[in-house]
Amino acid sequence: MPNLPKPRLRRSARAGRLVAPASEPKERKPHVETITAEGLRWVNIESPSPLECAWLEEQFGFHALDLEDVLSRNQRPKIDEYPDYLFIVLHFPVFDRAVGRLNAGELDMFVGPDYLVTIPNQPLQPVQYLFERCRQKEELREQHFSKGSGFLLYRIVDDSFDYCFPMLRKIGNKLDAVEDEIFSGRSEEVVRGISNVKQEIINFRKVVRPQRTVLRDLESKKQRFLAAREGDDLEIYFDDIVDAHERIWDMLENYKEVVEALDDTNESVISHRVNDILRVLTVISVTLLPLTLLASIFGMNVRVPGQGSIAAFWIVVAAMVVMLGGLLTVFRRRGWL
Repeated sequence: MPNLPKPRLRRSARAGRLVAPASEPKERKPHVETITAEGLRWVNIESPSPLECAWLEEQFGFHALDLEDVLSRNQRPKIDEYPDYLFIVLHFPVFDRAVGRLNAGELDMFVGPDYLVTIPNQPLQPVQYLFERCRQKEELREQHFSKGSGFLLYRIVDDSFDYCFPMLRKIGNKLDAVEDEIFSGRSEEVVRGISNVKQEIINFRKVVRPQRTVLRDLESKKQRFLAAREGDDLEIYFDDIVDAHERIWDMLENYKEVVEALDDTNESVISHRVNDILRVLTVISVTLLPLTLLASIFGMNVRVPGQGSIAAFWIVVAAMVVMLGGLLTVFRRRGWL
């Protein structure tokens, strides 16, 4: 078994051997999937347990702290450089149907000259899809594996970022639907829709933002371990990943501005609707006020002109109708109705 590599940066104090816990059944074997072609080995382990981490340490001699990071669920995106390999942690947005929101799916990767180990902490569809295609199609294996671990890493990361664009288009469709509903009069549904889209954009930004530094570091550190075979230059490929990340970030910035504008527009529509209601109520109150005053005067328990006369009653009614008509005419001319 090879010696544990010494990290170039930090991480020197608490390195210890990682072993499978005693609670693991003895008959259980590590759940590891492997594809080998063109002198390159791709190992994929989904949702690893300490048993799989112990297998990784035995087979590759990875640093114990990296294996602890694999088991941890609170890792930030990063790239650690060692004498024999790179340890990369990336996050990608995953829609959790159980809670109906976007979460961060973590993908841990060990990259060496002749191997690539991918360890998603939950099923990532782009990684699963590419792994199955490479396992089933020999032509695809030759195309991806013959160019070295660097090109295979590029394909995995690029497919994972490309998977973000359909999710972004769904967010864009939700924004279009919210825009159509703003003027439909369903304020509660619109406010709830805006809140949901806002939350999705915020969660998406929280996943994507920390990747910037990691991708830049990967672009600068790829030469040592990720040199492509057959004389290919990987720089253009990793530049493409950075460009895809920037496009995703630009779309999120645009969606952020759009949802804020829709929120302001919805508030304005609600405010105008409330003002219209208050205007109608005010007109009704103002028109009824003089009529109520006139009726109150002639309804007092004192003697008034025309008391007991039917003609006086019709005169009062006529005066009230004239006052009402005059007030409505004034309001209409002023544009209040």
